[in-house]
Amino acid sequence: MKPIPERFRVAKKTLLFDKFMNNFIVVGGLGIILAVFGIFIFILAEIIPLFDKAEVKQSTVFEAKLPANRVIGLGVDEWCELPVAILDDASLLYTDLLGTRGTFEKKLPLDASDKLTCVNYVARKQELIVGTNDGRVAVAELKYATNFLPSGQRVIEPDVQLGEMYPVLDAKTAVTLADFGGKSESQLILAVGTTNGKQIVKGVTLKQKRSLFGKGKVEVDTDYDFSNQVKGTVKDIDVSIFGESFMLTMEDGTLQFFAKEGETFPLRQIIKPFESFADKEIVKGEYLLGDATFVVSNKNGDIIGYSSYLAKGAKNIQFAHTKTFEKIPGVLKHFTSCLRNKAFLIAGEKYASIRYGTTEDTRWEKKLDFDIQSIALSGKYEKMLFMDSEGRLHKYDITDHHPESGFQAFFGKIWYEGQPEADYIWQSTGGTDDFEPKLSLIPLIIGSLKGTFYALLFAVPISLIAALYTSQFVTPDVKRIVKPTVEIMASLPSVVLGFLAALWLAPIVDRQVPSFLLMIIVVPTIVLFFGWLWQQFPVYIRVKLPVGMEFAIAIPLIFLGCYLCTLIGPEVEKIFFVVTDPTTGKKVADFRLWWPETMGIPYTQRNALVVGFVMGFAVIPIIFTISEDAMSNVPKSLRSGSLALGASRWQTAINIVLPTAAAGIFSAVMIGFGRAVGETMIVVMATGNTAVMDMNIFSGMRTLSANTAVEIPEAPQHSTLYRGLFLGAMVLFLITFAVNTIAEVMRQKLRERYKTVE
Repeated sequence: MKPIPERFRVAKKTLLFDKFMNNFIVVGGLGIILAVFGIFIFILAEIIPLFDKAEVKQSTVFEAKLPANRVIGLGVDEWCELPVAILDDASLLYTDLLGTRGTFEKKLPLDASDKLTCVNYVARKQELIVGTNDGRVAVAELKYATNFLPSGQRVIEPDVQLGEMYPVLDAKTAVTLADFGGKSESQLILAVGTTNGKQIVKGVTLKQKRSLFGKGKVEVDTDYDFSNQVKGTVKDIDVSIFGESFMLTMEDGTLQFFAKEGETFPLRQIIKPFESFADKEIVKGEYLLGDATFVVSNKNGDIIGYSSYLAKGAKNIQFAHTKTFEKIPGVLKHFTSCLRNKAFLIAGEKYASIRYGTTEDTRWEKKLDFDIQSIALSGKYEKMLFMDSEGRLHKYDITDHHPESGFQAFFGKIWYEGQPEADYIWQSTGGTDDFEPKLSLIPLIIGSLKGTFYALLFAVPISLIAALYTSQFVTPDVKRIVKPTVEIMASLPSVVLGFLAALWLAPIVDRQVPSFLLMIIVVPTIVLFFGWLWQQFPVYIRVKLPVGMEFAIAIPLIFLGCYLCTLIGPEVEKIFFVVTDPTTGKKVADFRLWWPETMGIPYTQRNALVVGFVMGFAVIPIIFTISEDAMSNVPKSLRSGSLALGASRWQTAINIVLPTAAAGIFSAVMIGFGRAVGETMIVVMATGNTAVMDMNIFSGMRTLSANTAVEIPEAPQHSTLYRGLFLGAMVLFLITFAVNTIAEVMRQKLRERYKTVE
């Protein structure tokens, strides 16, 4: 009978459906690739602005015709629309850059008998300090009020509030230098004068009584005489904004730091900033925001910063050389710090630059085409103002959204304020506006690798041995139960595992650390000993137990060993982990106290041991399943040939199965690595989320993924923190991408090396 050709023809519907599915799969694959690239581009777009420099553009040149040779300081309002020039006689010349008022003058409400001998404008405090020839000092606060006309136009009205004149020096001593700092009850006025050729340095603290009816009158509380403590001739004074300390710049090129201690202000430290430089004279010196960093410069254009910190074992705060900024051409003549961050504006004769105090970065610099006589920086760090030698005002717009960022900030070692040395630190927020953001990603990278390391240290041996035993030794009936059971473990939500780790497992481990350490040694020992002992039994005994059922005897022994560890652990603790309790002074057996005292590294309840166990529990199903499949797919002919040649099952598994399945096993471990390094909820709940830089198994960590989960709800959109979290996500992506790429290359090499079919 001849075959009918129509029987072998494929239906048109089937061909069309097959063609559709082929195209659909291709389009779907391309769509996934495009989606991944789209995510990558989106993250990259959020990251790139972090590494941009400041953009500065000139917006206005105003022909104010100010008396430039008499201007001692330049101040600006919040919007840089009504700058004020402070003259040497304490007159205030306001210039309306937007309205029609032009330049108008305001006088301080001084008595006719007051003869000013000192006028000092402090831009960072927006205060004017004046001193008289009879030793009195007063503080004038420059304020701005915003009003709106019926037309909707905004008008800024200036106001000057002159405080009371306080006698600081003797009545016959003229004030030549003065400064003021502090708020409410903690206020300090400091003044310098000369009497009969002798330098006089005195100060007064002010107090303000409070009652049910509100604030009372401000009165002088205590007089201080620093004349005998000051060593040398004072060139400049800088009182901290809190009035708790002050820095004296001396003619001999030294800095003298005084800080309050009880009811006195002792000399804490004498600093020689330019001792190792060619030019030792200090030209300019000023605090940055927060008064924890003092920046100084010399005539050669060298600029260095000193930051306060508390040395280990010390009782008092001191300053250390922490910053070295790029030199400027010529002499630094003008310096003003930002009121919002650690940026500061500096200028020479025609050179101007914006630097950032934390990272030592040069945000912007330029040689201008006019002589600079005075400078000002707006409070919002959006405008800056220069006055030239002809009294004209040059207004510039600043666009610098992320001055605290940069490669050094995210990946470099920085000496932060208050720290005893340079370090990698992540601490994105603080309790005050003058907080110095610490955005190093290095502790987060170390934390991610630390958690992954301990998780794989726990999961890899267990999952690979379990996969080997399941695929090569147990009976098919047992395998049908074991494999689905292990795979079901993967369905447990990580938030549940994190909850159990934090509230159940961590307290148990904390109470019985020696017992758990014993288990790490005892359990493998029991398994190995049982295997050796089982081989010593006569064959007629071993054959009574079905092949692959040996675990039925081993499991009870393992549980018994764990139980014995819980009983022996406290006794071991009493022998090896005895320490003196710092609270009672008595000898106690406590591993939690012994570890930090003996090893010098911290111990915390939520630590890498707990995370390694729980996160390893989450990783085991992935590694086990893929490894077991790889081992089960080794051709039977190879195993049968090995057994036929006299090899034991164990020898066959080790020497034949494992090498042949090496590519699949390696892939399983790498996939497990990706699962562990990207884990979020377990590490959020079980680690304490402390960004530390160590591999201590008894301390916590903060990972890149957990950091993103914790910080992103509080990060303002497009802020430095917000974009920094995207940078952390990119770093995590690059780590997993690099590991997966290396894994694929290694897998191909292993597959080529151990392939069984040409």
